[in-house]
This record gives sequence, structure tokens and C-alpha cells, in this order.
Amino acid sequence: MKGYTVWFTGLSGSGKSALANRLAQEIRKRGQTAEVIDGDVIRRSVSKGLGFSQEDRDENIRRVGHLCSYLTATDRVAIAACISPYASIRDRNRDLIGNFVEVYCKCSVEECAKRDPKGLYKKAFAGEIKGFTGVDDPYEAPENPEVMVETDKETIDQSLGTILAKLEELGYLPKPDGLTPEEEQAVVERLESLGYLS
Repeated sequence: MKGYTVWFTGLSGSGKSALANRLAQEIRKRGQTAEVIDGDVIRRSVSKGLGFSQEDRDENIRRVGHLCSYLTATDRVAIAACISPYASIRDRNRDLIGNFVEVYCKCSVEECAKRDPKGLYKKAFAGEIKGFTGVDDPYEAPENPEVMVETDKETIDQSLGTILAKLEELGYLPKPDGLTPEEEQAVVERLESLGYLS
């Protein structure tokens, strides 16, 4: 198995972490080793002490990129879920890592604000938080991501299906062998209901 990185980018609340965790579960089911690198966790640990200037944000994403590069080089799957608002540092990480699949979680600011359990958007709209990405600080959307999912229009399963299909198409992820246990059970129940297994 060759290592690769799946890099989720999008506004806060766009569904990056939820999709990253679901993707990791599916990848592990197919026999690959996957590690999720969540932007919020990195901010509290590896990047503790960094602020929110462009330089500090870039440094945070550079650190995540190096971690993903290490995991990818050791034939593991790195799944990064970071806002990573600036295109230049995402492009730098793409060059550094090589086997890089960018997933853009496209979601309107309004929908992200509705999903926000911490109330950060509300504070940003009120001017209580300055430099908040998507409100008064820019988010540079990817121009050519390998995958774009519209998380304000799709279910999480639809978005996950799109990502899995692209990873299979690119040759990173093997297609599932046969049926899942749930699918097998559904077939058995259907055959029983038709009288074939009685």
C-alpha cells in the first residue's frame, strides 16, 4: 500500500472533521492504516502559542503538512481536517507530500453559522472576534481540488461516497471486497421473505 494524504479544507463548521472521521473508518475497513489530524487538536498541542495572523496560520498548516508528509512517506494515510484558508500554503503542502488529495468542503457562511455550537460566528458578526475566517478574514477556496463536496446541499453519506469514489478512481483506495455484513444481512432477509431460504 502506498501512503497518501487526504486534505480537507473549508470554513469552520463546513463538516471537515465529521467527514474526516467517517473517511478514516471506511479506509480502515478496507485494510489501510489511517490517522486523522484535526486542526482544533493541533492548535491545542503542536501549535499551542501560535496566533491567528496569516504568518501564524501558515506556520500551523506547515506543521500539519510535515506531519502528513511523514505519515505518507511511511505508507500510512494521513487525513488532515484544517480550515487552511490560504492557497499558497496548501499548494506548498501538496508539493511537499506528493500523494495529495484535496477535498474542498464547500458550505455557505450562513449554514456554517447555523451549525456553530461555540457561537464563534455570532461573536465574529458582532465584532467581538477579529480576523475570523469567512467573516472578516479571507478564505481562498481551492481552484482545482480533486474533490469538492457541497456539505450544505448533500448528506454526509453523499459527500463521503463522492470522496471514496475519487480515491478509488485515483488508485489510492481498493474497492470493497464483496458485500458488507449489513448488506449480506439485507440479502439474506430478502431471500427469506421470498421463501428461498425457508
